[in-house]
Amino acid sequence: MIIAIDGASTDVSIALAEPDGSLIAEDAWSGTQRQSAELLPRLLALLDGSGRPLAGVTALAVGTGPGSFTGLRVAMALSKGLAAGLARPIVGIPSLPAWLDADPDAAAAVARAGARDAYLLVRGVDEPRIVDREELASLPRPLIAAAELAAAFELDGAHAPRGAGAVARRAAERLASEPIGDDVAVLEPIYLRAPRGVAAESTERVTWL
Repeated sequence: MIIAIDGASTDVSIALAEPDGSLIAEDAWSGTQRQSAELLPRLLALLDGSGRPLAGVTALAVGTGPGSFTGLRVAMALSKGLAAGLARPIVGIPSLPAWLDADPDAAAAVARAGARDAYLLVRGVDEPRIVDREELASLPRPLIAAAELAAAFELDGAHAPRGAGAVARRAAERLASEPIGDDVAVLEPIYLRAPRGVAAESTERVTWL
């Protein structure tokens, strides 16, 4: 069984999937500032409600962003802790493509990058980019965006991100050919810009977790 966690926005999602990626159960909620307090209890409740013991986990999958610094760190820390503690492989999956996989009707996925900026991945484009909120107004709808971002940027009709199931499916595909997964010691979120207080021009390695 694969445990998948996506915390790239304030709308958090978790999923349980069979080793082939088929969905067992999932949960999603708007976490605002309580990701660290809610994530593990909700994951344990999902396992319990599905009748699946934690010992039955075969791999961990985690959304790597880009997106919320806090949400990504919380999701990554829990996923890495479980992978290390259970001695199971871990796979990092970019979050925005997973959001689009999970919502075939959406034209693009949007995550918060700052007070006026967003990470944008348009369907059919390989890499996300940082855009000003004004650019989002001209994009085709619907967009995928967390509830708080949709409200702040006035993204009418936005769909909430529910990426964990797609993260699990993509992880299963990778594990089929790469059973070792990623190196838990070096796996980190995708950051397209430095966090507050870190000089963007720094040439030294930054410890994110």
